[in-house]
Amino acid sequence: MTQLTLVVASKNYSSWSLRPYMALAQTGQPFQEEVIYLDQPDTAERIARVSPSGRVPLLKHGDLVIWDSLAICEYLADTFPEARLWPESREARAVARAVTAEMHSGFEALRQHMGMNLRARKPGQGRTPKVIEALNRIQHLWNDCRARFGKGGPYLFGHFTIADAFYTPVATRFVTYDVSLDPVCDAYRDTLVSHPGFLKWAESARNEPPVAKYE
Repeated sequence: MTQLTLVVASKNYSSWSLRPYMALAQTGQPFQEEVIYLDQPDTAERIARVSPSGRVPLLKHGDLVIWDSLAICEYLADTFPEARLWPESREARAVARAVTAEMHSGFEALRQHMGMNLRARKPGQGRTPKVIEALNRIQHLWNDCRARFGKGGPYLFGHFTIADAFYTPVATRFVTYDVSLDPVCDAYRDTLVSHPGFLKWAESARNEPPVAKYE
């Protein structure tokens, strides 16, 4: 089998890297990891060496290079259909893609004021009006997907999909910043942060060098 290699940034901070990692872990395929720590003297050089966009995450599959988190996940869904990374029904699949795309391109205030930091605990911080608006929107999305499509399991669409991979970094923020959630969202957050793929990621993150500007 052609080797899969996922290149990621610091696991403690990189929400963009965590997303495709979760999807790749869900496929059950063996893969190698390359971690490029942020804000180190050789960070830019190492990224430029492997990434045509100058950014990570990046997936290498043989000679193929894919350098966007959503594009990586779509490729994994196409390459490993048995992993069921999108829902089977057309309606559920359309909604899953919509909520994933909204996370991929939106929620700027959440990213700015509640950055991912798995080791930190910052209760009450980051609650700007725009962040509160984003928190309410995310809870609405989670409740809607769970009610309409999630009856077959604990994830947004029952079984684990790319949508869950994309909201795993959000779940970590809810832990870091001690965000109060309704019962449905509280249970879903706990489901994401107890996923075996995330637990393995978080274990690695504990031993990384800290980056002052993200702390």
